[in-house]
Amino acid sequence: MTPRLASLLLAAVCLLGGPLAFALEHPAALLSAEQLKPLIGQPNVRLLDIRAPKDFAAGHIPGAVNTPYGQYRGPADNPGKLPTAEHLTQVVQRAGIRADQHVIVIHGGSNHTEFGAAARVYWTLKVGGLTKLSVVDGGTRAWKDAGGELATEARQVEPSDFTYVYDQRQIVTREELAQIIRSDDTPRLLDARPAPFFKGEVKPATAARYGTLPGADSFDNAQFFAADGFRLKPRAELLALVQQTGADRGDTVSFCNTGHWAATNWFVISEIAGNKAARMYPASMVEWSRSELPMKNQPSRFGALLQDLTHAINK
Repeated sequence: MTPRLASLLLAAVCLLGGPLAFALEHPAALLSAEQLKPLIGQPNVRLLDIRAPKDFAAGHIPGAVNTPYGQYRGPADNPGKLPTAEHLTQVVQRAGIRADQHVIVIHGGSNHTEFGAAARVYWTLKVGGLTKLSVVDGGTRAWKDAGGELATEARQVEPSDFTYVYDQRQIVTREELAQIIRSDDTPRLLDARPAPFFKGEVKPATAARYGTLPGADSFDNAQFFAADGFRLKPRAELLALVQQTGADRGDTVSFCNTGHWAATNWFVISEIAGNKAARMYPASMVEWSRSELPMKNQPSRFGALLQDLTHAINK
């Protein structure tokens, strides 16, 4: 069977209202490589490969468009800051994304941190108005493991007229979070970073202080991943983990250093466990630490200087 004939047959299934039609209209947030295969080549599907251009050029899932992760991030001093809506409008339009399309985000699949990049792009697209979104579990690596072929030619797409508009209801700002923390109605705050960050033992170079948010609990995003380190655990295990944190219901705010690892926690809590009240603080601890706002697990000034010296010596 030729690729064109296969595409026509799949299109016929869509017209008849079969399983593929349902998948396109009601996509799952998380797709396996096997679930992705019948969607390749569909006219209302846009594949977004967020890897670096050199990696994309070396081999990508057929039909994918390259929009590197950095295009969805803020400045170097804090990539978690939100880019302007005007900038993201240009990124989305160049990728040919329309509001009615099923947009599938594809990462490299080297490790769980790369999934965080895909989750952050997913979150960015969602808060900008897109509703049919998915992430490929395991990314390009899982696609190759499943026997999927890779292409090297870049697909040319027609620019769209989509206008990106932030839905502020889904975004937590520093000012809002500071006000919430002072009140008696504090949401569940989940620190998605590895424990040493939460405990105030290490910090990124761009953060001003060690520590975490007042009232926060630690939940390292890596706990959501299977032993192979690049695919999520089975759904039942993910749901059990979310329930253990108490984040399966009610206002929950996920954060990390720059809203990257936090995107994984938000994705699992909101898009898989179904807690639509979950939100994310995108600028996260790098922004918060530069303010005079209180922090938990913050060492003394002498302790912080000692840790700075220790980290400098061990570099």
